[in-house]
Amino acid sequence: MVERSSAPLDLTYMALADPTRRAILQRLRHTEARVTEIAEPLPMSLAAVSKHIIVLERAGLVRREIRGREHYLSANPQPLAEAEQWISEYTRFWERRADALAAHLEEHAAERSTP
Repeated sequence: MVERSSAPLDLTYMALADPTRRAILQRLRHTEARVTEIAEPLPMSLAAVSKHIIVLERAGLVRREIRGREHYLSANPQPLAEAEQWISEYTRFWERRADALAAHLEEHAAERSTP
């Protein structure tokens, strides 16, 4: 397995670990939105929402565009694809290990049953 720098992946998983940040990403899934629109339904201050947005921006999951006085956010799916790839690699690894164990146990059981 190829080892890569884990810093971007760490930032992605850290950002996804919080339900508020996942809710923000869910809101941005289909279209961009102003920061104030993102903050409106959340049960916290605009300053608290801004801190969550900064975490998402550092992870590369959200992009910000400033138009006049308004800040617009949009989702960037690339870090999610990289996180999914990491999970897929480890899923395949453990599936192969489980298949090898099952084959070994079947072989061992067959040897025991043969007189």
